[in-house]
Amino acid sequence: MRRKAGACRLVGSREHRGQPGVLMVPCQGGEATAVPVAGGKEPEVPLGREDGAGAGQCLCPEPGMEAAGAEERRVCGCCSGLSWPRCCKAPGTKKKAACPGLGLFYTVLSAFLFSVASLFLKKIEDVHSVEVSAFRCVFQMAFVLPGLIYYKTGFLGPKGKRIFLFFRGFLGSSAMILLYYAFQVMPLADATVITFSSPVFTSLLAWIFLKEKYSIWDLLFTLFAITGVILIARPPFLFGSNVTGIEGSYTDHLKGTIAAITSTVSGASTFVIIRKVGKSVHYFLSIWYYAVIGLIGCVIALFVMNEWRLPYCGKDRVLLILIGLLGLGGQIFLTKALQIEKAGPVAIMKTMDVVFAFILQILFLNHLPTWWTVGGALCVVASSSGTAIRKWRQSLKKAKQNEI
Repeated sequence: MRRKAGACRLVGSREHRGQPGVLMVPCQGGEATAVPVAGGKEPEVPLGREDGAGAGQCLCPEPGMEAAGAEERRVCGCCSGLSWPRCCKAPGTKKKAACPGLGLFYTVLSAFLFSVASLFLKKIEDVHSVEVSAFRCVFQMAFVLPGLIYYKTGFLGPKGKRIFLFFRGFLGSSAMILLYYAFQVMPLADATVITFSSPVFTSLLAWIFLKEKYSIWDLLFTLFAITGVILIARPPFLFGSNVTGIEGSYTDHLKGTIAAITSTVSGASTFVIIRKVGKSVHYFLSIWYYAVIGLIGCVIALFVMNEWRLPYCGKDRVLLILIGLLGLGGQIFLTKALQIEKAGPVAIMKTMDVVFAFILQILFLNHLPTWWTVGGALCVVASSSGTAIRKWRQSLKKAKQNEI
């Protein structure tokens, strides 16, 4: 079929037609926030001016190119059907400017919602962490199910990828349960700082299993993260038997530390699996496996431990609902942030998780962090921020090379 004179066309590469590209960023509970990369989803209609960035280029007619006597009205796809004189590419047309800093604001808001959800978890008295995780999975399923139906992805995924999806769901849900347990038995700031070291372990596991590059800088950041975790855990063989500034007994503190570290490694493993799967699986399907397997595992564990019971207090029931809503809201705002902002600045701004954890712990839990915790937090934040900055610079350098 011949193209009409003066008509626009969309050019650009498409990989895995119908499957959007995704960008994964870690968040609390070992869950990866999946964000469709601009242009990764094949549109059904011509792209608007905010869509398709980086995915294609709209070739609009230049002045004087219209054939003499042409009567049909030319339409530009980049402006959702507007005639060319009103096209965003036309001379003198002002393009709608994005609000500067909006993505970073969404990141801070996401960090605040996650931190408040963690605070509410500390306030719940008679509910096991596994039961809280089960409620979180229910909210997650309710959010993802409409997306699966809309995109018609099915509920099992491609046959060759189901084993990866299973382990993604198992490790991700395990990370969430262990993190919630750590929040309940150790100081809020301590558990938050330990889980914040996840990007460092992700780089290490990606080097082992995916053969990704692991430089001397990555090793340095890993050592910084391990040092921070040691300062928070304060094992007796290094710091003696009299450990101050912890909640409850040192045995509970040690159990919480082990749970937080295991949660971090499990969460990092899920990111490696997601990288392995790549764009061949819809990001909604990945989250669906996380919620379903997590809910099944939580129900089984609750019956085995005989811990399944509804909260006796109405306050605890309200807090359970709020934890689910705040966790979902935090993920939504983090997703929005990554849609309009680069991953590097967002990852750096996520250090506000640690700041909010310290503030909420002091204001509402009346627990002052020790200098060991502050030192450990500085080490972990420095290592995670260094890893994020390095990856960001590498992506910018690669993008410039591709342009050349």
